[in-house]
Amino acid sequence: MQRTIFTREHDEFRQLVRDFITKEVAPHREEWDEHGRPPREFFHKLGELGILGIQVPEEFGGGGETSFKYSAIIFEEVARAGVSFGSYTVHCCLILPYLLEYGTPEQKRRWLPVFASGELMTAIAMTEPGTGSDLANIATTAKLSTDGTHYVVNGSKTFITGGVTADMILTVCRTSPFDPDNRRHGLSILCVPTDAEGFSVGRKLDKIGLRQQDTAELSYNDVKVPVENLLGEKDAAFSYLTHNLPQERLSIALNAVAQSEAALRLATDYTRERVVFGKPVSSFQNTKFVLAECATEVEVARVYVDHCLELLDRGELTVADAAKAKLHATEMAARVIDRCLQLHGGYGYITEYPIARLYTDTRVSRIYGGTSEVMKTIIAKSLGL
Repeated sequence: MQRTIFTREHDEFRQLVRDFITKEVAPHREEWDEHGRPPREFFHKLGELGILGIQVPEEFGGGGETSFKYSAIIFEEVARAGVSFGSYTVHCCLILPYLLEYGTPEQKRRWLPVFASGELMTAIAMTEPGTGSDLANIATTAKLSTDGTHYVVNGSKTFITGGVTADMILTVCRTSPFDPDNRRHGLSILCVPTDAEGFSVGRKLDKIGLRQQDTAELSYNDVKVPVENLLGEKDAAFSYLTHNLPQERLSIALNAVAQSEAALRLATDYTRERVVFGKPVSSFQNTKFVLAECATEVEVARVYVDHCLELLDRGELTVADAAKAKLHATEMAARVIDRCLQLHGGYGYITEYPIARLYTDTRVSRIYGGTSEVMKTIIAKSLGL
């Protein structure tokens, strides 16, 4: 089905990204897998190319684009090539909206130019060892000093994407005592420099997929953070976190569809080339039917997430619609990529084949950004249930 959401400028940007991947990313795939993340100079190159700063206002050295379609193109091209941009998605699609929406003019002047250049890489720390989807239960504390100049942060975080790479981590912590009658009150976001005394990166977690996206445990031991690094208002973080969820969840849905499209192409090409019993695997009726079903599922999901992308650009994407996009796209991706791997036979289980990477990479999409079960709860609430 013809897509109508992109313009000539988008097509030119797509070619720029595709050329960059061919030259600067694809040749290093195995090396970065082994290292567990791209080298720091990779993000400087993304900055020089203007990719990190696409949505950063021009006054701070960015491209000034408001559309999220450029990010969607990156998701598609990265999936198509079977590569990774490391913690790009967290840096540009999760963190930037917080800085733009809640940063003071001084904070924007301080952080956005280096954010766009790749000199300052960021991450966000919400999840704790005992707190996953229940953010209101966050226990990491930030106490204001007696002279009012800084906060002292104590606690730990886990499953933090980009935690090893980041120079600054938006840390969600409790700045007021826990109130059982209003569990969402008392949380704030502090922008913690990773070179601050008392901050440390613990284990780099060994995942079954997303091998080039570092995920770590973090520790805060009497970390002093200047009050100037408080993002937004004190005790108001819970509403901030929910404000950006539609874009975050749509990002995951867009990635899931792009990965499914890549899997479908891989399976189609492989079954045409692979000969069994003297015939191409693609000539068997079962293969045709499986690929037909997969193509239909992927296309239907693509139409829905493209529509959600248009709604996001217009500021009209609701929490429920984003939850539907994430739930459907990630569950669809699991089914499609599994079937496409099956068509590869034993070779699909060998890591040198791109389908194996897609299979392991996509599994977490039904967990992070809110589990599928949480998405169903949100959708049910939208139905008045």
